[in-house]
Amino acid sequence: MAFGNLKFDTLTTSDAKNTSTEKSLDTSYLFNGVAKAWINLNGAGTVADGPRDSFNTGSLTDNATGDYTIAYSNTMANVNYATVSSVLDTSTNAMAQLAGAGDFSNGTSSFRTANVRNVGNSSVDPEHLMLAMHGDVA
Repeated sequence: MAFGNLKFDTLTTSDAKNTSTEKSLDTSYLFNGVAKAWINLNGAGTVADGPRDSFNTGSLTDNATGDYTIAYSNTMANVNYATVSSVLDTSTNAMAQLAGAGDFSNGTSSFRTANVRNVGNSSVDPEHLMLAMHGDVA
């Protein structure tokens, strides 16, 4: 059963811990301030098994060691979005090194890491690779 659209500019709610106060939040902050896509994957495992968890991601491609392409379910509005990364791999001392000419690629339909390396500057497939993309969806 559909009830139509609910439109509002500010969300106001009472505080459950301090019932005499109200909190309000501009809904544009909710839209603009949250990650539009994120993923947590096991690069050391079989990528075909898929991510541990994700949001707004479609296919995942293992291109080579430390090189992954994550396709979005809903495309980004442009390539000027910000990507935040975190890597955890105790066996290889991996760190995320995603910056540099040709090392990473923001696309409107996908993101490619292309350069996950350890402290010895060798490409690695980390146990935990976590990425969050912040920007506008198309």
